[in-house]
Amino acid sequence: MLYICATPIGNMEDITLRVLRILQEVDIIAAEDTRQTLKLLNKYDIKTPLTSYHEHNKEEKGPILAEKLLNGVNIALVSDAGMPGISDPGEDLVKLCIEKNIDFTVLPGATAAVNALVLSGFSTRSYVFEGFLPKNKKQRRAVLEKIEAEERSLVFYEAPHRLVDTLKEIAAYTKERKIAAVRELTKKHETILRATAEELADIFEKDAPKGEFVLVVEGKKREEKKEDPLTLYDSFISEGFGEKEAMKKAASLTDLGKREIYALILKRKEEKI
Repeated sequence: MLYICATPIGNMEDITLRVLRILQEVDIIAAEDTRQTLKLLNKYDIKTPLTSYHEHNKEEKGPILAEKLLNGVNIALVSDAGMPGISDPGEDLVKLCIEKNIDFTVLPGATAAVNALVLSGFSTRSYVFEGFLPKNKKQRRAVLEKIEAEERSLVFYEAPHRLVDTLKEIAAYTKERKIAAVRELTKKHETILRATAEELADIFEKDAPKGEFVLVVEGKKREEKKEDPLTLYDSFISEGFGEKEAMKKAASLTDLGKREIYALILKRKEEKI
């Protein structure tokens, strides 16, 4: 069985009891960075053997881990922080397990994207997770162009050395929309800055950013279509409502009161005479 285990994104205490138990019980822990994971294991006195599984060895290591799983070895998969499979090679191992009919399960826990989204204060009803922007210029532009009309909140990951350039690129498509730049999630110096992309770029040009960032982009405000009160009134009349009820219903869907709608009706009648 493969256990996909979420690990803390900053504060070492943000790990579930279930993940700790599984890390102790499995035969091997496959880690994105064994040195980073060893710090976590040492804190909780876990002695399970480690092996590396990361972006640069996934092609050769994935089949090896799959073979072990097929032979009954229990393996826990962890990333440097957060949920494996989110913007990391854990996704490839999951696909390999599905292909080879290997049992696997996910143990929930901390995820930087969700933490940052809630901290942003922007709409959480519906959102888009983009992870890291593509390095390919054409693919990158295609993703950025979608931002302009996107009404849902968007979540991006970005490294500090690329942050200013990325914010300048985003600024061209977001205008006055707010962005939350979040770093040091769950740590003592957790920081959230909310401003436009252009304003954030200026801030970080003067004060060089440090640490991995999550950028949450506010969705484009939906343009509210103002209904014509007389059109609404006529529509309700055609549906069989009486004049008073039709005025009342039209008023409830506009900024006008019943008397104002009545005045518009009278004016229209006078213009037809």
